[in-house]
Amino acid sequence: MKKVGMLSMQYPSVFVLSDSVGETAELVMKAGLSQFTNKNYKIKRIPYVDSKQVIDDTLEQIMDEDGLVGFTLVDPELRNYMNERAAELEVEVVDIMGPMMNAMERLFTDEPRLQPGLIYKLDQDYFKRIEAIEFAVRYDDGRDPRGISRADIVLIGVSRTSKTPLSQYLAHQRLKVANVPVMPEVEPPEELFHIDKSRCIGLKISGEKLNQIRKERLKALGLGDQATYATMKRIEEELKHFNEIVDRIGCEVIDVSNKAVEETANVILHMCETKMKK
Repeated sequence: MKKVGMLSMQYPSVFVLSDSVGETAELVMKAGLSQFTNKNYKIKRIPYVDSKQVIDDTLEQIMDEDGLVGFTLVDPELRNYMNERAAELEVEVVDIMGPMMNAMERLFTDEPRLQPGLIYKLDQDYFKRIEAIEFAVRYDDGRDPRGISRADIVLIGVSRTSKTPLSQYLAHQRLKVANVPVMPEVEPPEELFHIDKSRCIGLKISGEKLNQIRKERLKALGLGDQATYATMKRIEEELKHFNEIVDRIGCEVIDVSNKAVEETANVILHMCETKMKK
């Protein structure tokens, strides 16, 4: 089969064919291309391939441009046709799905469904996750107090208690999360004191741990670690105010001092499951 001089061509053409949207094939081809120093390549995606004619037309174009093609075709007839025609025309191709599906077919007892794009099928679960992610972004860091009454969970905490990453992590579990920062100079939104307290969760942290985290944050920003933001006096004031707020709400509090985001998220998910069973 003809070898394509990838490094010698100024703008090599890389075609991506798929019987679905072609995203998987494009990502795989880009991963391979990233290993070469020549970055001047063009990728052309041809999605929803459903006939031999489309394959023929594409291969002819590839021959004219001396390019490379990667493809994901689950239909064995189209897949075999692509490989056979490419060999006849001496076009360099990469069958991304074929070897994997052949191996799985030998391993598994059931037949493949041979339905394009199953991984991207949009179902109710998918939409709930996207909606929750968008919700977490919209109502991050107390931007809009209206999110408090609409949220499944409201996280409350001082700065640097991982409210934002925790909100995003829980959003991927299809939970709508709003988070509200607590600081002495700003009165918390009134909405916090009118919703079901079981939906609020305070994120507690030790002063020493918070002092360490804030100093590292200031260093990362190129600032001195003696800023008021990171002093123990300021931190103690904020934590005292935080305790007053959560006591006023009467909500659950989780100590995140020595917990990773995933650990805290699992505690919250368990709390939600327990509440649903009651």
